Amino acid sequence: MTMEPSSLPALPLALPESAVLARLALSDNGFVFDPVSGDTFTLNMTGLAILRLFLRHRKLEDVVDEIMVAFQVERQEAERDIQEFATQLAGSLKP
Repeated sequence: MTMEPSSLPALPLALPESAVLARLALSDNGFVFDPVSGDTFTLNMTGLAILRLFLRHRKLEDVVDEIMVAFQVERQEAERDIQEFATQLAGSLKP
C-alpha cells in the first residue's frame, strides 16, 4: 500500500490534554463517561476507534494511518473526519 503525504497543515490537533482523555471511561458499545464532570455521551464505532487511537497516539499521522487501514478510506477523508471529531471532542470535554 502506498501512503500519500499528508494534505493537512502541520497544526496541532485541537485535543484535550492527555490527562483529560485518560480519565474517560469507555465501553465497547461507544458509551463515554467523564467522571470529573459527570458528562456522558455516545460515539459511533468510528468515533470510538478514533478516541481509542487518541489515547495511544498524540500525532495526527499515526491516527490517520491506522484509520485508513481499519476503515479502508483515503488519507484525505480520514484526515478530515479525524480533525472534525477532534474539534467536537475538545468542545465537549471540560479540563
